Amino acid sequence: MILESFDRRTLASMEAVLERLCQGRPDGVNHELRSFIADSLVQCARKGQTTLDALTEAGEAALARWAISDRKQA
Repeated sequence: MILESFDRRTLASMEAVLERLCQGRPDGVNHELRSFIADSLVQCARKGQTTLDALTEAGEAALARWAISDRKQA
């Protein structure tokens, strides 16, 4: 489980980044999108990259991949 994998500070950083990236987006409440971004944040943190900058970069990259895959489906 994710909660056991990371300390409180890392979990708080991951949550803050997820909320910041989704806030104000029309699809920001989309569960699939949030899960997609969260998976990228978990992968980043598992590599030991737990700074806000590193997590934000991973989340932004996930958003870019989501946008590309969304365009391909349209």
